[in-house]
Amino acid sequence: MLPLHPLRTAGVTISHEFQPVMEVGGDYLDYFKLSDETIGLYVGDVSGKGLPAALYAALAVGTLRGIHKTGMEPERVLSLLNERLLLRGIPGRHSAIQYALFHPTTARMRIVSAGMPGPLLLRGEDSSVLQIAGLPPGLFSAATYDELSLQLEPGDSLLFFTDGLSDARNLHDQEFGVEGVEDVCRRHAGESPLDLLGHLFSTIQEFTTNCKQWDDMTAAYFHFAG
Repeated sequence: MLPLHPLRTAGVTISHEFQPVMEVGGDYLDYFKLSDETIGLYVGDVSGKGLPAALYAALAVGTLRGIHKTGMEPERVLSLLNERLLLRGIPGRHSAIQYALFHPTTARMRIVSAGMPGPLLLRGEDSSVLQIAGLPPGLFSAATYDELSLQLEPGDSLLFFTDGLSDARNLHDQEFGVEGVEDVCRRHAGESPLDLLGHLFSTIQEFTTNCKQWDDMTAAYFHFAG
């Protein structure tokens, strides 16, 4: 349920990092290029842990892989995912997710989000946490999803991540927080996606020294060179 290699195409580089709390986990992600050169990306986080969460994640990924090849609008992708997960009717299960499509010819990215922090936009020396609301698919049949349209500039980057990163806690029960994620990304913004992710995960690991990891940690870093 994870890409085997980074994606490099049309001035875009995407890399990822995944650290499960158990041998198998409920986080998932993928990135891909469609036939019209559009680039897609999603990061998801299933409620629960271990094998039950992994099986539900497999259901979500299987559904998404059947949908995204059509180039469907992002908000429609999440609506259809919601419908199909509800048809399975697995009690206590749902999936937070962010789904994005990037159009290289216009440098426009369209994002929908449901129940996840961010994503984080890095532009020059500035950074901002994008606020996109939405109910996680698998909860309510009437859920709707709002799309954010973002015009990217050369050098822009976005970090998509699950709350396992921001919710990580240290021995003093302090949370790493979205602010902590943002701080690391700002300090290493000029580095390659793979190197930045390495710094981010190692910083969280140091922050949580001698503490048990309670949740999967997954992130995908999108960089647009122009």
